[in-house]
Amino acid sequence: MRITGYRTLTTVHDWGRPIGDANGAVGSGKTSVPVVVLTTDAGLEGIGLGSHEGIDTLFPALDGQDPRAVVALYDRMLAWVFKRGHAGAVFGAIGALDMALWDLKAKAVEQPLWRLLGARDHVVPAYASGLDGPLADDELIRLHKQFAERGLQAAKLKGGLDVAADLRRLDVLSQLYRDATGQTPALMLDANESWSRKEAVRHIRRIEEHVDLAWVEEPVRRWDVDGLGMVTRAVKAAVATGENLTGLEQFRPLVTANAVDIVQTGSVWGITHFLRVSALAHAFDLPISPVGYDANPLGHAAAVVPNHLSIEIQDLAPPVGIGVDQEITDGHLVLGESPGLGYTLDEDAVARLGDAGSWDDDAGPHVRPDRAGRRLVGKPAIRSGRWETQE
Repeated sequence: MRITGYRTLTTVHDWGRPIGDANGAVGSGKTSVPVVVLTTDAGLEGIGLGSHEGIDTLFPALDGQDPRAVVALYDRMLAWVFKRGHAGAVFGAIGALDMALWDLKAKAVEQPLWRLLGARDHVVPAYASGLDGPLADDELIRLHKQFAERGLQAAKLKGGLDVAADLRRLDVLSQLYRDATGQTPALMLDANESWSRKEAVRHIRRIEEHVDLAWVEEPVRRWDVDGLGMVTRAVKAAVATGENLTGLEQFRPLVTANAVDIVQTGSVWGITHFLRVSALAHAFDLPISPVGYDANPLGHAAAVVPNHLSIEIQDLAPPVGIGVDQEITDGHLVLGESPGLGYTLDEDAVARLGDAGSWDDDAGPHVRPDRAGRRLVGKPAIRSGRWETQE
């Protein structure tokens, strides 16, 4: 079997609600989902989700190759761009192609990817997380009731701008899950790199006077080894980070400096990356937790690593035109028996899309606000769609 070509398309995830975090919000609730499809001379096609940036440069590394040599081809793609660098969106394109390669490899033997990777079970522990930064309390309740109905017993809240608001919203979630499940939930807070070092410690300690946090996520900048180490030593909660690190080499300083308690990877960076980061974390007795993404592609890999903690579930519906063989029930992501990732692609449905989604709006969460990490007063206000502070 040889790779013969590729095609790209972009679909939309309609969240049905505004989404965002301390950095900004997408008020329309519609975001873009880049898809790549690898074709072969055997008629099989592999589906990957991630980024399109740099795919035209990367594809010659795969053209004519046997897609079943996934790990070797992953390294070949890294080598293909070593002068320009593989960080950022290019790493997302490598991840999307890597995902499509694994999909092809499993389809070639007519097995679900979780089984091909060597997992004993297809049931993966999960937690709820709704990118809920812009939601009012009643909207937050409606969202998490849906998660609680699926048996999820852990939830992550977006926050970091206002201690009082964070405490109120954490209390809302705690009460909701206790009522729904009869158990006290595990609660996490995600600041999305919005604090300075001391600001992070001050904010977290004030919350910990009232709430027992399981972890706090990205309290300071992703590369700040000293700052992350300082935070993890100063607070009771575990510090989780890693979703925005692009490459195994970026994780090494964090784990060797004891600056991370829960290692995370972004789903858009691909399956091989997740497996390698998981092995690094395992060598330091650290748990790993994949950050959520459309259609939960890292669920198959999470099923096989021994140090997996819990996978993030951000929504209960897949993007337009993507069918998934999985369900969320009894607090777990349950993977199906369909070959590969278990995805089907309705390209006609994608072609019929009217409005395109986007993450790239200036007011969205992918654009860092001017005052991030430099706020004396954290009470948020919406200004032109962007969460800012009143000072």
